[in-house]
Amino acid sequence: MDHDDSTGRLRCLVTGATGYIGGRLVPELLTAGHRVRCLARSPEKLRDHPWADEAEVVRGDVTDADSVARAMRDVDVAYYLVHALGSGRDFEDTDRRAARVFGERAKAAGVRRIVYLGGLTPSGVPAHRLSPHLRSRAEVGRILLASGVPTAVLRAAVIIGSGSASFEMLRYLTERLPVMVTPSWVRTRIQPIAVRDVLRLLVGSAGLPDDVNRAFDIGGPDILTYRDMMVRYARVAGLPRRLIVAVPVLTPGLSSHWVGLVTPVPASIARPLTESLRHEVVCREHDIARYLPDPPGYPLGFEQAVRLALRRVREARVTTRWSSAAVPGAPSDPLPTDPDWAGGSLYTDRREAVVDAPAHELWRVIEGVGGEHGWYSFPLAWSLRGWLDRMVGGVGLRRGRRDAERLRAGDSLDFWRVEEIERGHLLRLRAEMRLPGLAWLEMCAEPAGDGRSRYRQRALFHPRGLLGHAYWWSVSPFHAVVFGGMARNIARAAARQGPEVAR
Repeated sequence: MDHDDSTGRLRCLVTGATGYIGGRLVPELLTAGHRVRCLARSPEKLRDHPWADEAEVVRGDVTDADSVARAMRDVDVAYYLVHALGSGRDFEDTDRRAARVFGERAKAAGVRRIVYLGGLTPSGVPAHRLSPHLRSRAEVGRILLASGVPTAVLRAAVIIGSGSASFEMLRYLTERLPVMVTPSWVRTRIQPIAVRDVLRLLVGSAGLPDDVNRAFDIGGPDILTYRDMMVRYARVAGLPRRLIVAVPVLTPGLSSHWVGLVTPVPASIARPLTESLRHEVVCREHDIARYLPDPPGYPLGFEQAVRLALRRVREARVTTRWSSAAVPGAPSDPLPTDPDWAGGSLYTDRREAVVDAPAHELWRVIEGVGGEHGWYSFPLAWSLRGWLDRMVGGVGLRRGRRDAERLRAGDSLDFWRVEEIERGHLLRLRAEMRLPGLAWLEMCAEPAGDGRSRYRQRALFHPRGLLGHAYWWSVSPFHAVVFGGMARNIARAAARQGPEVAR
């Protein structure tokens, strides 16, 4: 990567590029004229992004000092946009270790600046009373500020933007519940910020003076309670006025399960969000404007941010979602391969069908599975499996799709993740539901001559222990209905030339 001081073109390293903010920051940096390198544990998840050919992607992990050191070479500005939330009870230790590695490697490489997006903490609340989520993010900020590299810590509360977890939680709670019995945190004051303002400030922070080493509170112009936000959301969305009754008996744990039942956001993600709302989170200063003055019309107000987010949702232009990042603890390599697999026992259910349609029509159906189109077989069984997964803390079936027609590697798709896509031919999904083993679903479209095609489908399961084997044999009697029906219905849908909602 080359640096040109005469043009102000910087070399930027972005961690967390597979996540919600990182995936949006990269194109903003490129548009600003900077060069971008992304550090990712799974670089293949970034290959289908529109900006993939313009950015350099290297494999690595923020807890691995050697890979971080390689990624830091010739870098001017390093963005730290990762956290280990949900990776287990020791996630604070993981966050602490990763931040130290990042700061040490940045200093050793001569990086000019670190930029970190953290959480806005309440004033006057001691660390031991903060949620683990906020406490860890505050500690990461302190570690980076003490690294010896000039650091800008941007501290935001609720981020409003299409696809953000906070926005999805707000949206589904308001749209689905005209009458709500809610936790007492709906009366907590919050200062939300539009994702456009977050990205604007992240990009601008790359050019802060070298002597700036501090945290900045960032927020929009409105200070609202969560109840106010729901009422205003309903108004912007054209919904009838909502009746909201707050009760004090819902603990953060119960609140997260309540949110998990009503919204696509699972309890594991909803809990840190709701825990963070126990205390007032309002900006204590707006000092960032001394260095990055607000342009006319900015920062965006809450209702304008909601209006823009809803427009993106309705126009299917959501570039990243809260589910873009991989689920902590999700399966990893090795992948299943033919004819042998080094990973041990592998159960397989194979189906195929000849389709009275060309391969490109069959592929349209394959790429359109999930979300609103469903899974083309026994919808009650799929819904039940999704509910069971949510009940045990999994992601469930309601994450849906980022885009109704197009998939890319790394996309979440209900309780699956797109692991591999060879456009026009192969779609491989890896299960992210709670299972006693690893599971994949493959769908292939192949030409069969005479204007017809062949559909091939494989469900694969690698059991973990005796429970894994018992699980496979307990559900195998239903495979003929679920997987057999899926193959037949996908073939029929393709023959009708286009995907349609599963029956």
